[in-house]
Amino acid sequence: MMATANGLTATGETWSDWADAFAVRLMERAQEAEKQRTVLPESFDEAEKAGFFGMIAPVGTGGQGLGFGTFVDVVRRMAQGCPSSAWSLSFLSLHAWMLAKFGAEAQAEFYKDGKMPLCPAPLAPTGFAEKVEGGYRVNGRWEWATGVNHSDWVLVNALEKDTMIPRFCAFRIGEVEVEDVWHVSGMAATGSHAVRVTDKVVPEYLTLPAMQMAAGASPGEALHPNSTLAFPLRAGLALVAATPALGAAEGALNAFLERMRAKTQAFSGGAKQADMPSTHLRIGEAMATVRMARLVWDDAVRALEAEGPNGAAADIEALVRLRIAAANVVKLSTQAVDIMANAAGRVHPSFSPPFSGICAICKPCAAM
Repeated sequence: MMATANGLTATGETWSDWADAFAVRLMERAQEAEKQRTVLPESFDEAEKAGFFGMIAPVGTGGQGLGFGTFVDVVRRMAQGCPSSAWSLSFLSLHAWMLAKFGAEAQAEFYKDGKMPLCPAPLAPTGFAEKVEGGYRVNGRWEWATGVNHSDWVLVNALEKDTMIPRFCAFRIGEVEVEDVWHVSGMAATGSHAVRVTDKVVPEYLTLPAMQMAAGASPGEALHPNSTLAFPLRAGLALVAATPALGAAEGALNAFLERMRAKTQAFSGGAKQADMPSTHLRIGEAMATVRMARLVWDDAVRALEAEGPNGAAADIEALVRLRIAAANVVKLSTQAVDIMANAAGRVHPSFSPPFSGICAICKPCAAM
């Protein structure tokens, strides 16, 4: 189901209200999602029903055409419940936006039947494309195809054999081989498996030079004027990738405070840990570190929205600062969760820096 064009979800809620309520349900499902190594069907269905996958896709494709700031705020809220699910769902939504950069013939296939195309997009050019009549013959293997468990397309980046220039090629899911390789200790629910393409010919209209995908001059920009398609992809991608880490740290802080209020300190004659001066110091340090991560993130969001409309002409120094800010968001979020895990007295067995698929201090651990 498509999102509406009025800034509300397809179910009539504000996006922030929907994300907050969705995060609660994602938290309840987080451990099972990690166990199953995929976003659970009910979580995926909720996101699709709300129109989440079309949030930033241009209105002309059937999307909502909202800004990146609104989009990543929803992702941040979702990640407070389950970073793995927020990661996967957010990239499927971002990739639906990326496919709008293709030409009209490709878009007629991507967005047919009133449905957003669901498509992982491993970006490293680890395969090759050879020019043949009518298209390109593609061979290669790509990591990591986040969201492939729920997808009907796969977008890979291949080097043209004659020029060594990267070109994105879109394949239907049945044309690629999915390799089940995502056996990890954290973020397992992203299901970020590898994909392989063997001697498949893709029509030229289902390909796009990587430079056009990166920023500026893509066919989709002419088809969808006044959209965000000109925004520099790498900068937007960096911010989207950093956002689940911030949401995870915020969710961990909420759980940490709840744990501290209830926990009795060992060998203390029944004293509450919340009454211990050392706990106050840890709480203050954790809160300050999460706050720093949020401030850096806020600044990065403003920078993207300010420079994004300039497309390929965006200020390089500003984009570099944005990329550095995204890295610092993850760094600070990691530090904050480490502080809380140490103060809580036990690290969740699934915790794996920079952040886990389930909160590092979750309710089951409170009983330990």
